[in-house]
Amino acid sequence: MTEHMDIEIKTPEQLHLMRAAGLVVAAALAAAREAVKPGVSTAELDAVAEDVIRSHGAIPSFKGYHGFPATICSSVNEQIVHTIPNPKHVLAEGDLISIDCGAILHGWHGDAAITVGVGETRPDLLRMAEVAEESMWAGIAAAARGVRSGTGRLTDISWAVESAVRKAPRKYGIVKGYGGHGIGTAMHQEPHIHNHGRPGRGPKLVAGMALAIEPMITMGSARTAELSDGWTVVTTDGSHAAHVEHSIGLFDDGVWVLTAPDGGRARLRDLLTASASATA
Repeated sequence: MTEHMDIEIKTPEQLHLMRAAGLVVAAALAAAREAVKPGVSTAELDAVAEDVIRSHGAIPSFKGYHGFPATICSSVNEQIVHTIPNPKHVLAEGDLISIDCGAILHGWHGDAAITVGVGETRPDLLRMAEVAEESMWAGIAAAARGVRSGTGRLTDISWAVESAVRKAPRKYGIVKGYGGHGIGTAMHQEPHIHNHGRPGRGPKLVAGMALAIEPMITMGSARTAELSDGWTVVTTDGSHAAHVEHSIGLFDDGVWVLTAPDGGRARLRDLLTASASATA
């Protein structure tokens, strides 16, 4: 990573516009989560999310992106990310599904993902999803500390994510080659954010950055393969995977979780920005 990346720096007003897009994504994911149950197809979940996005006057950012044909990515069990919804893929009791969703509102992007159990799901799978979420919040907190101190570097986020996963009693695979990214007037921008690595490297964390923090972990090997559809990424050993994501905006005094309904208050408390949280 270098100091010379083309990183888009936003004004506070632009981050507020991104917050509006983030809330659309949050609403779409909440509706999709509510619809997850045995017997529901991933195509039906896709329709639910698209209806919510369009009802808010927004556009699904995934649909048509490099030819992707749907509003969400619906990755089940050994599928890690980028799976295309399918009317023939019907959820079964005990499945674990990752739902990734993006929306564009007034030219600004929001992007987030959740992992949800279908009906009665094995406790160890649900725990993996919790560990993924805990690691995401650890990365977000590292970003908040880094921008507040003025000394934070991009890989502090990566280190925090990896450390949170590694401290879990069970060993999980941390997927490489996929991760977080900058976000703003485009869904994927510089910088790429690895979910592993040493701290203290890469660009400084500064106010005006908007980043998507996006851990992906597995119950087994971290090795991956892309299927013949050119999109779906799976674990090579068939082990289950979890994928979560939030988009955040950086302010001088912390972060604002743009895709969390409460702006991140419940998880970050004093690491939130006072200015942003007041309007969350």
